[in-house]
Amino acid sequence: MSTLSSQPYKGARDYYPADKRMQNFIFNNWKRIAMRYGYEEYGTPLVEPFDIYTAQSGQDFVNERIYDFMDREDRHIAIRPEMTPSVSRLMAARRDELPYPARLFSIANFMHYEPQRAGQEREFWQLNIDIFDADGVIAEAEIISIGVEVLRAFNVADVAYVIKINSRKLINFMMSQYLGLNMVQAQLMMKLFDGKHKISTDEFRDLALDILGEDMAEVGLEKISTLLNAHTMSDLPEQIRETSAVKEVEELFEMLRAMGIGNVVFDITLMRGLDYYTGVVFEFHDTMPGSTHALLGGGRYDGLVGLFDVTPISAVGIAADAARTEQFLRARKLFPVLPSTTEVYITVTGDETLTGAMRLASALRDEGVNVELDTTRRSLDEQKTTAVKKGIAFIVLVGPEEVEAGVYVIKDVISSVEQKLSFERIVSIVKDRRRIHSDDLDDLFE
Repeated sequence: MSTLSSQPYKGARDYYPADKRMQNFIFNNWKRIAMRYGYEEYGTPLVEPFDIYTAQSGQDFVNERIYDFMDREDRHIAIRPEMTPSVSRLMAARRDELPYPARLFSIANFMHYEPQRAGQEREFWQLNIDIFDADGVIAEAEIISIGVEVLRAFNVADVAYVIKINSRKLINFMMSQYLGLNMVQAQLMMKLFDGKHKISTDEFRDLALDILGEDMAEVGLEKISTLLNAHTMSDLPEQIRETSAVKEVEELFEMLRAMGIGNVVFDITLMRGLDYYTGVVFEFHDTMPGSTHALLGGGRYDGLVGLFDVTPISAVGIAADAARTEQFLRARKLFPVLPSTTEVYITVTGDETLTGAMRLASALRDEGVNVELDTTRRSLDEQKTTAVKKGIAFIVLVGPEEVEAGVYVIKDVISSVEQKLSFERIVSIVKDRRRIHSDDLDDLFE
């Protein structure tokens, strides 16, 4: 019999208590900001029918990223690789019953089957925020402002990231009308533009020539050069600049500036690879040199709900990845110290005092204090060492004298200060510390 490995599945990770505190810190802030904007939480199954991805996400995505299999009744199903198709299905199921606009959010785990790269995991956790039946770029402005508030919740300064914006309507016009590409060429060129930052200039040029073909090469390369040098919408060729898509993006920029969001740029290469986007697309990027992955991203996808044989609903969404958020916060030294969720560790000296220690633990829990009681009968030093290793803030010593007098030695692990206190005072100082710690975390969000 082979030895079992203690390692998790490749591309997934275990979350020990300290890791889970970190993750919950991120989740709690996500949830707080989403609810502040009037968004309500929903949930969907971990698996979905495979065909909702083939119909919505694009063949490249399906071929490269999805974990799919046949269940015992020969149904083709997939582990969800993203939330947008699932929430679109959820909306379609009660299309005519829900109040609109519908503002929804979720925090869930997903899986991508793809080669492992730095900063990416096959199993990942993600925030998803979507608004349905909200037409006009006011919806995009609201969703982008939520993304800004999500980062501000972690005390991230606006200068630490940039919001890149483009439009799939503009992209489609650019590919078909301005460059004159057919559908196959347009898809290949969009993919090339989307990955431009990952390859050299010469490689980009060679791949573009392959797509254009000999007949279109000279004029096509000149037009592509003009596009890539357009750092603002006013730099675009007049043929493109006068389209409704450009005017829509300009309106969005004006709204965002009026909302005090100034770290936005137009990026002609931003594609958001999934096929279901129909309008404005956007990504939040770290300004630190060497950063390549988006912190948040999303856009408008007006056609998805209608694929489920109901009247279509307009939709705009944004997503944030927990692992990338964690890496970003650590790189910026913005992660606070997160103590154990257990507040008091009760050490016991002597079997005869165990009953009294149990009564104290129960009374503290009744007052809302999180308590761990050591029942191991180890030495006092060993018990204290355990409390320190677990990062618990207070150690309470319970011996025969303490049980009889109702006064206990309590040690603040951080300051090493010891004092003898009554039950009531123990409750008071623990709750005071909880409040101070909570206030310290709140200060991060101002």
